[in-house]
Amino acid sequence: MPWREGDLAQAEENAQKLFAPVVGESHVLTEEAAGAAYGIDGKTPKCVVLPSSAEEVAVVLRLCAEHNLAVVAMRQGTKLGLGNPPRRYDVALSLKEMTRVWNYEAGDLTIVVEPGMKLGDFQRYIGRDNLWLPLDPFGGAKASLGGIMATNAAGPLRLFYGTPRDMVLGLKFATPDGKVIKTGGRVVKNVAGYDLGKLLIGSLGTLGVIVEASFKLYPKLAERATFGMPTGTLGIARDLRRRIQASPLQPLRLVLLDSAAATYVRADSGLAPEAKEPEIWIEVGGSPRVIERCASDLEQLGRAVGSKLERVVDKDAETVWDRISDFPAALGATYPGLIILRAGLPRAGGEEFLSRAQQEAEGEKVRLASFGQTGVGTVYLCLLEYADGLGIPALVGRLRQAAEGLGGALVVERCPSEFKQGVDVWGPAGDDFDTMRQVKALWDPKGILAPGRFIGGL
Repeated sequence: MPWREGDLAQAEENAQKLFAPVVGESHVLTEEAAGAAYGIDGKTPKCVVLPSSAEEVAVVLRLCAEHNLAVVAMRQGTKLGLGNPPRRYDVALSLKEMTRVWNYEAGDLTIVVEPGMKLGDFQRYIGRDNLWLPLDPFGGAKASLGGIMATNAAGPLRLFYGTPRDMVLGLKFATPDGKVIKTGGRVVKNVAGYDLGKLLIGSLGTLGVIVEASFKLYPKLAERATFGMPTGTLGIARDLRRRIQASPLQPLRLVLLDSAAATYVRADSGLAPEAKEPEIWIEVGGSPRVIERCASDLEQLGRAVGSKLERVVDKDAETVWDRISDFPAALGATYPGLIILRAGLPRAGGEEFLSRAQQEAEGEKVRLASFGQTGVGTVYLCLLEYADGLGIPALVGRLRQAAEGLGGALVVERCPSEFKQGVDVWGPAGDDFDTMRQVKALWDPKGILAPGRFIGGL
């Protein structure tokens, strides 16, 4: 079937003939009907296919492989800004029809669900039993479970609970040879050999398409409380962070915001609207007595470095954490040219990297806002405004060198499409790249799954 020959009408006819027998005519959208909603970095697919089951996904992938059609799986598109532009893009595989819950055992804290369900809908479903999945990724409630797993997306809650890779007990995924493979299990204690699911999670859909997942759930905490602590300087912030982490305290979330980020977070809440210095924000949880003890300990730790503790009332706390966890959504709407850089660093290097980034941004006349999950060594730099884009690739290069000099790495999490032509969003591949390439060649020999989007152009 010559997809790359002839006009658009021919391509649309081919799509209907190829996929409609599998998913139904109403579940195959042409390029014109799909519009830009499924575009990735300026590229749009020839068609959109909406399967309703794992078996349909497998058949669609097999047909794509047989006809050498490049396919990208998605749902809401909240994670499509991550990664290189695809080398080819013929078929968008939308999982929006796959939102069913197959097995839910509230007493065992486990659930089996399809990847198209949105995180917000999922939390409401299990929240009836006072349970939750402690994830707060970019995209917030709109992010799909499949997209969260494909990128291993996690926000500040990862400090206490970990990432999706720590919460998934088992997976089913479809492969380009038309198979549905099951890995892991449905119970918390599962030792059935090597867990291939860990390989799928975070692979950006380049090895297979997740069609079902078993999650470990968590009881909701009796109470949670949020505190803000101004730090004056990054040096004081580092001292306070060290004291907190050396104490018996076990925060659920711990972030360091520069003054621009803190001012953004304070907006639309009952807090003072402007921040003039870096601030540490902390969330703790437990019984009322535990919360009271945590507040007392934090007050003492803050007093030791000259920081005053501010407790955030509950109605404002949710707003604060929503804005911290999903800052790209609001900032992207305000700043169309928003660029987000993510540095993964040793925990001790977060404040030093932030200091270097502020110096570099000032030299390039870039308006910067930073969100540091310094408790786990992750720092997000938001380039809000800049005079022009000519100096940005060099700036990214210098910041990447700074991160590597501290033993870390830097990824371009989000940027306008035109910047990706001159910047490798992933940076240098690691020592394990040959192994990654061999796995890709074994699982996806024709290279049809999101070709070029992952590290090293995989």
